[in-house]
Amino acid sequence: MSTSAAAPKSFDQLLDAATVPVLVDFWAEWCGPCKMMEPLIQKLAQEYTGKLKIVKINIDKKPELANRYQVTSIPTLMMFSKGQPVMTLTGGMPYPQLKYQIEHHLAQIK
Repeated sequence: MSTSAAAPKSFDQLLDAATVPVLVDFWAEWCGPCKMMEPLIQKLAQEYTGKLKIVKINIDKKPELANRYQVTSIPTLMMFSKGQPVMTLTGGMPYPQLKYQIEHHLAQIK
């Protein structure tokens, strides 16, 4: 799993250079639901190695990225394909629901 302290330009470069879809986890250290989602995000990172790149963006450290993508509540997960957002999920959810959403959107990208 990657963590990103990227500035917006670097974030765009990361998205443009990605050979697989990128799942971005917008989170903050003070966010209880974000902490509850962390093990699920780690499980996704292991399960989708080579199929999905996972990047974490701390909204307190990179508010410009949160504003750019209109992240108004966290956790927010966004999937990008070819630099464009293709999925947005907000709030905590159980792993089966999260995996279903990931699978559904990955299937549409192919």
